[in-house]
Amino acid sequence: MGCGPKTEGGESGGPENPGVSAKSAPTGEGEIKGDIEVQAFKGGYGIDFYQAAAKEFDEKNGTKTTVDGGPNVWEQLRPRFVAGDPPDLAFPGWDMDHWTLADEGQVFSLDEALKSKPFEGEGTWGETFEPALLKMGQGNGKQFVLPYYFNVMGWWYDPGVFKKNGWSAPKTYDELLILCEKIKAKGMAPITFQGKYPYYMVTGMLMPWARSIGGKDAVTAAQNLEPGAWKSEGFLKAAQMIDELNKKGFFQQGAVAMDHTDSQQEFLQGKAAMIPCGTWLESEMSKMMPPGAQMAYMLPPIVSGGAGDPTAVLISVEPWMVPSGAKNPNAAVALFKYMTSLPKAKQFVEQKGTLMAIKGSDQAKLPASLIEPARVFKESQDVWAQMYRDWYRSFQKEIENALTAMLNGDLTPQQFCDRVEAEAQKTKNNPDVVKRKLE
Repeated sequence: MGCGPKTEGGESGGPENPGVSAKSAPTGEGEIKGDIEVQAFKGGYGIDFYQAAAKEFDEKNGTKTTVDGGPNVWEQLRPRFVAGDPPDLAFPGWDMDHWTLADEGQVFSLDEALKSKPFEGEGTWGETFEPALLKMGQGNGKQFVLPYYFNVMGWWYDPGVFKKNGWSAPKTYDELLILCEKIKAKGMAPITFQGKYPYYMVTGMLMPWARSIGGKDAVTAAQNLEPGAWKSEGFLKAAQMIDELNKKGFFQQGAVAMDHTDSQQEFLQGKAAMIPCGTWLESEMSKMMPPGAQMAYMLPPIVSGGAGDPTAVLISVEPWMVPSGAKNPNAAVALFKYMTSLPKAKQFVEQKGTLMAIKGSDQAKLPASLIEPARVFKESQDVWAQMYRDWYRSFQKEIENALTAMLNGDLTPQQFCDRVEAEAQKTKNNPDVVKRKLE
């Protein structure tokens, strides 16, 4: 994956003067000793890999590392940050506002660490990361958080079912409409979705289609809360496409009330032909996979004639950080260098079935479901992320609520865009909300 996809992702900025710790920034070099505490999000990939890596690191250095965490580890970490007693290394999970922590000076800038040597090999530690992903952790030109694994967003289908019926994965929206008619005629729902968590439809349909139609500039303007951006042609057309699929009966009946596992199980059981989701899908559903079920990845169908790059791919990361209140930050950086070394990155790919932010880690033995996402990421000329989702949490929630309202028939596509635009300007004009910007 080291060929350098182009990205807008982390040209994110922070406010003009984000907080920076006055302490000397750790580099992970020199004498490494003492105790290290790691707190990590325990999601679908667990924390056993981090625990095993820490044990290996301790055997090499004589350190004593404890790795703990839970599915809501951010709830335990918030009061610890407030009290000035954070762990040495933290992976707080998706519900921790790491940008506010950076603003408050509660995490170290890791720029000096990235200029230092990696755990093994030549060059710098920073050069071992995929630049498209590394940039996502930058605010105002400083590196506050680092990626580990990452997710590629898209759609999934069962290649066995498609082959049996003579169907091909649609590359364009027009092809999608034709295919959905064929699928519906077979008595199968063409598309299901995780209705209780509209985030999946935002990332799988709304945002990719807005980018396909309006191009990078249209979506960047929306993320930057520029007036009128959320009512632009790209977003209106994307909303109309979702509305059209809904009104044609191409969404599985009742999906709006399903959670992620319910809808994903419906897909795996062959009750629906396609579903939007990230590359965590197989890992999350592995214990519930029916015999013979398969899953294959595809990009969301593009809009022919749109201004967007047809190779555009939406990604997400859940970053790691070194708190400025850490007791042993230098050793924490050294540990993370070990965890991000190429052999460990390849091992994580093979054991956990996800893609890693380290160059060359795609040369591991990839699970079949990751081969296409890895190729798409490597060849993309437009790797991007929904940075606003982390910046403006309440705004994202309003988008999701408005989308559900449209699916329920309570809003037209135009009313959906008007509602989201109003919330965007409300967010922009709120003096209590720190504003950030993509370049």
